Amino acid sequence: MPLAERIVQRLEECTDRYVEIQALLGDPDVVDDKDQFKSLSQEYAELEPIVSAYDKLRTIEAEVESAKELLNSQDGEMRLLAQDEIDQLSPLLDEAAGNVEKLLLPADPDDTANVYLEIRAGTGGDEAALFAGDLVKMYERYAQSQGWIARLISVKPTPQGGFKEAIFRITGSDVFSRLKFESGVHRVQRIPITESQGRVHTSACTVAILPEIEELTEVEVKDSDLRIDTYRASGAGGQHVNKTDSAVRITHLPTGVVAECQEERSQHQNKERALALVKSKLLDEKKRDQEQARTKDRKLQVGSGDRSERIRTYNFPQGRLTDHRVGLTLYKLDEILAGSLDQVIDPLVQVHQADLLRELRLEDSVM
Repeated sequence: MPLAERIVQRLEECTDRYVEIQALLGDPDVVDDKDQFKSLSQEYAELEPIVSAYDKLRTIEAEVESAKELLNSQDGEMRLLAQDEIDQLSPLLDEAAGNVEKLLLPADPDDTANVYLEIRAGTGGDEAALFAGDLVKMYERYAQSQGWIARLISVKPTPQGGFKEAIFRITGSDVFSRLKFESGVHRVQRIPITESQGRVHTSACTVAILPEIEELTEVEVKDSDLRIDTYRASGAGGQHVNKTDSAVRITHLPTGVVAECQEERSQHQNKERALALVKSKLLDEKKRDQEQARTKDRKLQVGSGDRSERIRTYNFPQGRLTDHRVGLTLYKLDEILAGSLDQVIDPLVQVHQADLLRELRLEDSVM
């Protein structure tokens, strides 16, 4: 599939800018200006994979054109060799063109962000709380497999070993880009341990993924709009727990947004973390409203996390997981709950990229 004219124009602009920056980075005046050098180096690194992929595409295109010229040869054997080469190069050409288009897709500025992951038990009482505990373990194991650090900052345990609520801060490389599709209602179907008749019950939990704000000034919050409460931490924590009022709960009065933190040992640190979470929630709500207004029909609601929608079902009797947004069904429930989430996340990423590619091509077709 040939690239649209405007996409080719973008690629040429990227190449020209790449060459320009390459020359600037060799300028002593630029090297001495640390801020400018850092900014240009970052832009250069962002352009490099695009330019490299475009170079590869043009190389294959040139090889195809050379082979096509040989199709006019008087030598029959030469024509067969040329056609054979074209047949071999055609799928490589399509793949290279697709790679170039993907690299031009608009980047989500939050993709590299750390996240706050919130899990709350919904309908189903104790069984929902136990399922929340299963989700906690699943995301902890997945974070570990990715080399991320997951720290529990707020928890409301239940006597049965589940959680009414659990909030993590997960830090690492490209955390939001991998977890942003997890926001929504997660439904479980299984026989509760308290069920004497052997009947399958349906319960649910909500999951929210909030990108962490690097610059707290990005969201302005007045001190007068906040109510700050302190209390004694609960859960794991050794001798420190329940001896000092170090845990902090912050309520943003105009919106009712609440955040708690009991992760740190000092009240001051917990207050800072809770305030950061409040700001992340406020920014997320704003982005969610904007995104839903702009793309009402988009399947995945990326970055907004429509938490009223059932996105996934975990069916224990059948060992089945179903993601309802993309029609994905896997009979590998044990593997997934053990942290093997890539097999669920990768198809979501692929569908999202396909949606963005359609939008990109549509934009070019109407220009």
